[in-house]
This record gives sequence, C-alpha cells and structure tokens, in this order.
Amino acid sequence: MILLVVIAVAALAVILYKQKKTSRLSPPAVVAVDTSSAYIKQIYFSLDTFFTNRSIQNGFSGSVLVSLKGQPVYEKCFGYCDYRNKDLLTDTNSFQLASVSKTFTATAVLWCVEHELLSLDDSLTKFFPQLSYKGICIKDLLCHRSGLPNYLYFCSGKCNKGDYLTNEKVIAIMAKEKPAMYAKPNKKFEYCNTNYLLLASIVEKVSGKNFKAFMHEIFFEPLGMSHSFIYDYTDSTDRKISISYNSKWEIQHNDCFDGVVGDKGCYSTVHDMFLWDKAFYDEKLLSQEMMKEMYLPRSFEHAGKRNYGYGWRLLQQPDSSYLVYHNGWWHGNNTVFYRHIQDTTSVIILSNKYNRSVYHIQPVFNILYGLKKDTVGFGEE
Repeated sequence: MILLVVIAVAALAVILYKQKKTSRLSPPAVVAVDTSSAYIKQIYFSLDTFFTNRSIQNGFSGSVLVSLKGQPVYEKCFGYCDYRNKDLLTDTNSFQLASVSKTFTATAVLWCVEHELLSLDDSLTKFFPQLSYKGICIKDLLCHRSGLPNYLYFCSGKCNKGDYLTNEKVIAIMAKEKPAMYAKPNKKFEYCNTNYLLLASIVEKVSGKNFKAFMHEIFFEPLGMSHSFIYDYTDSTDRKISISYNSKWEIQHNDCFDGVVGDKGCYSTVHDMFLWDKAFYDEKLLSQEMMKEMYLPRSFEHAGKRNYGYGWRLLQQPDSSYLVYHNGWWHGNNTVFYRHIQDTTSVIILSNKYNRSVYHIQPVFNILYGLKKDTVGFGEE
C-alpha cells in the first residue's frame, strides 16, 4: 500500500513538473465589463435593474457575474457578508458553492482519467475493498447511477455536537453498517451526494494528496483562482467567507456534515468562477474529447428536456443543444452556474441568504438574447 502511494505521488509530481514547464495552465486574463457599446450598455442596464429589484423586492444577498460570448457584461454584489455588523459583500468574499462543487469534483476525476491515474471503468471496490457494493464503476458515481444510499440520511445522528463527519468516517460507516442500496448499479438515475464524496476520496487515493491540496495545486493556483478553496474545518486560516443566513437573516451555522467534501465544500467567488468557466473553453482543464463525454446525457428514465452528464445537469434547448448547469443549496447558500457552451455565455449567481428566487433565471437569458418570452423552463436544486 505504501509503495502504491509513493508511485502515485511520484507520478503526480512528474505531471505537475510538466505543467510548470508549459503555459497550459497560465491564468487567463479577465476582461473588465466594457459598457462603451450601446448594445452592452443596454444589457448592463437591464441586468442591473433586474438584480436590483430582486435585491429590494426579494431580499437577494449575493454576487452576480454574467458573461456574453465569453466577455463579462455584468458583475455586482448585493447585500451583506456580515448582516449584524452591516459589512457589505465584496468581490473577494468566498461563498459555499454547495452542489455546484460537484462540477469541480467531476473535473478532478476526469483530469485523473486523462492523466491515466484511473479509468472510468474502474470499480468502486478497487479503491475501497472494505465496501460490499459490487458492480459500481467510476462512471456510475459521476452520473448518479450507482444506486448507493445518500449519506445525509444514513449518517444522520452519527456524530456528537461539535464533531465533524469526514469522507473517511462516512466510508467507515458504510463498510460497517452496509446501508441498503436504492437500486442496482446502472439501473436508473438517482441524485446522491454519496457518489461525490467517494469520488473526492478516490482522487485522493490515486494522487496521493488530500482533496484540498489536489484542487489547489492542479486547478486553483495555476488558474489564478485566489479566493477558491476546499473547506477544511481543521484550518483556522482567516478567510473572507460570506456568512450563511436563512431568509430572516438568522445565521446558519456549520454542522457535522460540513466535514465531508466532494459533494459540496468548495468555496469560490463569481470572479474565480468566471476563470473556471473560461478555462474549459481554453482547454486548460480537459480535452475537447473528454468534455464531450462530460456533457453527454446519461439518464433517460424520465421523459422531458432535463438530463445529467458527468457532474453537470443538462437542459435541452429548442435547437436540441444542451445548456449545461448546476444549482446548489446548502444551509443558507443558493448557487447557480449556467453555461451556454455554444456561444460561451454564462450566468453565475452566488447567494449567502436563503432565497429560492435565485434559481429563477429565465429573465436573465431573455435579456441576453432579446427573447420576448420564456422559451425553456429553468429549475431549482
């Protein structure tokens, strides 16, 4: 086992060295919003009116960045980072991304696949032989077709007040108690957070690094995402994290599940998320071939226009193309990350005050594309 870890660390070191010798992961330049064009000025004004009204009428508190064809056309913060002290949100306040974190975890796994650290067909038991769940592959975890139970339910009440569960503790509970599966592997789509904590732990095993360090060294630091990180409850570093609130401005404190990462636990800003978004188009994260795999629909059990790929939800458009996106909700945080990959347009909304209206973004696309009416419905987490 020690030899395998040493080999994995050595392999990762070689990969990192090669990256540093090239400019493949050099930070992309962020272009400031240019409102000199009358067209862009009108879009900016319309978006500002929309989000200002949402802040006033619906109590929206958060940060927004909208890009059109790869260029930012609107960026602004609303509300408070610390309501009690009336500290306003700034562009350096990091938000808990909730389930939007899954897009990061999936990218990390696919990066490992492209660097031959693992295979999509590898079995779960290859990495965790102590688990009794047979027939589950990496690809089943990525697209929520594993049939595994959700740890948020079978781990309820498993830790004392003030303690934190971790990925390792959840896996130990699974090995000991063997909670029943919802379905046979690859039988149907069943959204499940357990899949992504396992994927983060598999990344740790094949890289020889903890998930926090891996994400920082492979993605966040090279891309210049200076306000992005994986949450670590043991790290007392003073970070500018936006406090989570419910709809009544009551603080939503962390609980024992906040020690688990992969399904959530990634923090970022809208500025950093734009860098992340742009890096996909610049092929600084994955190859075009791998991204096609990532965006391929994997579930057709339910009739309709919605589907799920590898770490991304998919929403079919009138021209049969797919809008790729992920929403999130954890404690008081509501998050939105929509990407229209055909023309590199994106909508990034990070909120730290519980507000379901955050997910209602059809008006944003109506503004961007000059639509007279809603063409496709947008759903919630």
